[in-house]
Amino acid sequence: MRFPHLCLTSALALAAALPALAEPVFNRVASFATPDNMAEGEDRARATSAEIITATEDGMTLIYSDSPLGVIGMVDITDPAAPRPLGNVAMGGEPTTTVVIGGLAFAGVNTSESRAAPSGKLVTVDLAKKAVVAECDLGGQPDSVARAPDGSFIAVAIENERDEDVADGDLPQMPAGYVVRLPVKDGAVDCAGLQKIDVTGLAEVAPEDPEPEFLAVNEAGEIVVTLQENNHILVIGADGKVASHFSAGAVDLDGIDTKKDGRLDFTGSAKGVLREPDGVKWIDADHFVTANEGDWKGGSRSFTIWKKDGTVVYESGASLEREIAAIGHYPDFRNKKGAELESVEVATFDGARLLFVASERASIVAVYDLTDPAAPVLKQLLPSGVSPEGMVALPARGLLATANEVDLREDGLAPAHVMVYARAEGTAAYPMITSAGSDPLIGWAALSALAADPATPGRLYAANDSALGAAPTIYTIDATQVPARITAALPVTRGGDPAQLMDIEGLAADGEGGFWIATEGRSDKMVPHGIVHVNDKGEIRETIGLPPELAANETRFGFEGITVAGNVLWLAVQREWADDPKGMVKLVAYDTKEKTWGAVHYPLDAPAKGAWMGLSEITLHGDWVYVVERDNQIADKAAVKKIYRVKAADLAPAKLGEALPVVQKELVRDLLPDLKVLNGYVPDKVEGFAIDAGGIGWVVTDNDGIDDSSGETLFWSLGKL
Repeated sequence: MRFPHLCLTSALALAAALPALAEPVFNRVASFATPDNMAEGEDRARATSAEIITATEDGMTLIYSDSPLGVIGMVDITDPAAPRPLGNVAMGGEPTTTVVIGGLAFAGVNTSESRAAPSGKLVTVDLAKKAVVAECDLGGQPDSVARAPDGSFIAVAIENERDEDVADGDLPQMPAGYVVRLPVKDGAVDCAGLQKIDVTGLAEVAPEDPEPEFLAVNEAGEIVVTLQENNHILVIGADGKVASHFSAGAVDLDGIDTKKDGRLDFTGSAKGVLREPDGVKWIDADHFVTANEGDWKGGSRSFTIWKKDGTVVYESGASLEREIAAIGHYPDFRNKKGAELESVEVATFDGARLLFVASERASIVAVYDLTDPAAPVLKQLLPSGVSPEGMVALPARGLLATANEVDLREDGLAPAHVMVYARAEGTAAYPMITSAGSDPLIGWAALSALAADPATPGRLYAANDSALGAAPTIYTIDATQVPARITAALPVTRGGDPAQLMDIEGLAADGEGGFWIATEGRSDKMVPHGIVHVNDKGEIRETIGLPPELAANETRFGFEGITVAGNVLWLAVQREWADDPKGMVKLVAYDTKEKTWGAVHYPLDAPAKGAWMGLSEITLHGDWVYVVERDNQIADKAAVKKIYRVKAADLAPAKLGEALPVVQKELVRDLLPDLKVLNGYVPDKVEGFAIDAGGIGWVVTDNDGIDDSSGETLFWSLGKL
């Protein structure tokens, strides 16, 4: 006899006892610096890049275009967490986009002498031999290259791009661009079968000068093409003829920051902004998606999902940009076009159709669930390298890779990178701190100081530095949530107006609801060093300048932290001033009751050749004073990011001008392992450290307002100290 109801009851009980499966998420597992692909003996200081990226059909090798070097670079990701260099293959020009069919890679290569005389070729590379085996003349400057899903042909967008220095970049600028279709037979491109597809006379904007930007091919052999500068989209049928075309149109944007003024104010609007789409990918046989970067007169900050007849089925508007702002990645320095959505990728992972949208200027990749193309659902925001230009999804391996094009080593910053992400059950590692849920939206960036609430465990305060210009702000952080939440923003004001000429680098609660602020000066920019006291409303109540003994020897590397010890404020000076011995920096004391100054010397670690060492923070807790000591190095050159402590009892300040006592330091923690937890490159600026009322240590990095930075902000706990 069977008892189905008992079986069902047992099954339900068993299901209740088992843990629920976590939703799969993407997390970065590795970063590959493009200079690592250079051969032994090459000049590794040369500029490199990773622009458009693809993969071999088995998903084991990534291939990216490197325009500055004139090569395609190859990376072995057999182990995704440990990419290995496979070297570069010279292209005889500037490679743009590469696709793979079987064991061959096909790269569009720009060989133009000038924009007025464009030329280019399609180069075939034998991947096993890492050698060029064939070339086809394309007759113009290629941009995007795409392959038919069945490998039967290759399509190339011949942009013949405009010169932005001619006629203010206005169109038309001849010669006109076009689209090329090349048959692939027996594994080789049939150059003689090249079909040139005329796309002039279609766009409303400069119809005589189309500039095809990006293209993609669907299963039916249809090619969708964006004409970015012409603000137009066209679909070419399988017969190689234009089947439909339409204007990309314009959008109205609400809830955006409209002024490049250092203030992150997301209450503005813009009407009739041209989309000017860049990247495009098919979603299915009837739908495709565009990233509307803008390049000329537009810049809608959005992505759009279209039917191939031109019907808009979804428009993101400012929604993604606002999500980006909530995690501190909004690029105010590029305010006109905001986050600049550059490229898109679509793939199915374990039955889930996903959309990836890369923001070039915010250095973020958004992941959307595309189950319903008319209602995509944002699932994640992934940190990327500086300026992600291209992406490739490898669903069979559960991987995503990005090509991040900007090489900043000339400025002492990070090189270009390829980054790899794996999809698995678990928790998203990023963001670590966000203002999501705030209303109105709290925009933030460049967190340069951290302080603890004296009474409430898990409540912290942070402040931004001068990267945001005219908007010094103190943020309240609830660190008991994961990710930590910025719940309030307190502008620092003087007489009711936003405070000017401040570079907040140190912050400490005064115990009465207000704050002591250390502001780092820049004499060359008329920004004074000093101490500022604000009340609980952010109003400046007192400003304390340097005494003559300090002012006479100051440099631009001034106060980087402040902490309160009774009536005494202790401030960390970042680097040696004119009267300091090499390797010694001052910890400066100011007695708020007696109005007197003093100092001790703190011994820095020795920096590597070409680097400098300095202090970034100071905080008193119990019997110890903690400092953050770091070099100014980034990525693989970063060597010192440490927390030291000094006995509070040893801080006996001498008068300024006298010989200063030297304190002894004790290592608390090497932060380099913590800074590698996201598997990106190590940031240079560990700027904030605080110990909350429960004795938990917290650290935050400064993302420089994402200018020349990936924008990543790391915020984490060190546990009980």
